[in-house]
Amino acid sequence: MTTLLVIAKEPRPGRVKTRLTPPFTPAEAAALAEASLADTLCAVAATPATRRVLVLEGAPGPWLPPGFDVVPQCEGGLDERLAAAFAGCDGPTLLIGMDTPQVTPALLSVDLTRCDAVFGPAEDGGFWALGLAEPDPWLLRGVPMSTPGTGAVQRGRLVAAGLRVRDLPPLRDVDTAADAEAVAALAPRGRFAVRLAGLTAVAGR
Repeated sequence: MTTLLVIAKEPRPGRVKTRLTPPFTPAEAAALAEASLADTLCAVAATPATRRVLVLEGAPGPWLPPGFDVVPQCEGGLDERLAAAFAGCDGPTLLIGMDTPQVTPALLSVDLTRCDAVFGPAEDGGFWALGLAEPDPWLLRGVPMSTPGTGAVQRGRLVAAGLRVRDLPPLRDVDTAADAEAVAALAPRGRFAVRLAGLTAVAGR
C-alpha cells in the first residue's frame, strides 16, 4: 500500500489562486481554491492507502475530511518543501497538489511495486503527481519550480538516477480562468465545477 501526500495552502483570500484575479475577486479565487482542495482530498480519501497526509501551509478548515494526518510545510522554496514531504515518509509514496480537482481514485491507484517512480505531467510544463517507491528528497532538491520546464527537469532527474519511470496521463492545472472552465468541464459534478458555475452565474460572467 502507498502513502498519499497532498501539498496545499490554506485557501485564504490573497494567498491562493492569485492568477484568477481578475476576473474573480480574491475572495472568489479563494472559494475556488477551497473547492479544488476539497475535491482533491475527496479523491485521495477514496483511494486505498496505508496513510494519507496533508502537507499544509496554514491551518486546516471544515474542508478537511477525516482520515488525514496534517503536517506543516517546512520553510524554503517549493523544491525544499516537496523534498521535506517525501523525507517524512517510508515506503511507496505518491504526492499530488491541490490544483487538479478533476483527479480520480483510479488515477491515484498507482502500483509502485512495478516501477521505481511514477510521473504525472501537467499541461503547463510542470507536474501534478510524483510517486517514489523509495522516497529520496535529493530527487527534488534543486529542481526549478513553477517554470515551463519544471516537469522535464524533474522527470530527467528521475531518469538520471537510474529509476524506472512510469508516466501517468497529463492533467491540466487550474491557474487561470480559462483553466478553471476547462477543468470544470471535465468533472461537472465536482465541488469545483459547482462553485465555478455559481460564481459565474452571480457575476453574469
